[in-house]
Amino acid sequence: MSLGLLLDISYAIMGAGIGAGLVAIGAGIGVGRIGGSAMEAMARQPEAANKIQGSMLVIAALVEVAALFALVICFLISNKA
Repeated sequence: MSLGLLLDISYAIMGAGIGAGLVAIGAGIGVGRIGGSAMEAMARQPEAANKIQGSMLVIAALVEVAALFALVICFLISNKA
């Protein structure tokens, strides 16, 4: 195995690990902001709490699906190397 190929594999695995970490951080920030904004909205309009909560759950699920998709891509990159 040549040194160039070994470096390419190492860079791919390192990139996948960094990507997975960034995805986790991004998803955490996104869900945290969604939750915080929803709590603030419910505090301002308590009568709309059910509607806000439903919307919050749908949007949080979309953020998590995007994060899961990005993690799958990172794992595919690391396994391809």
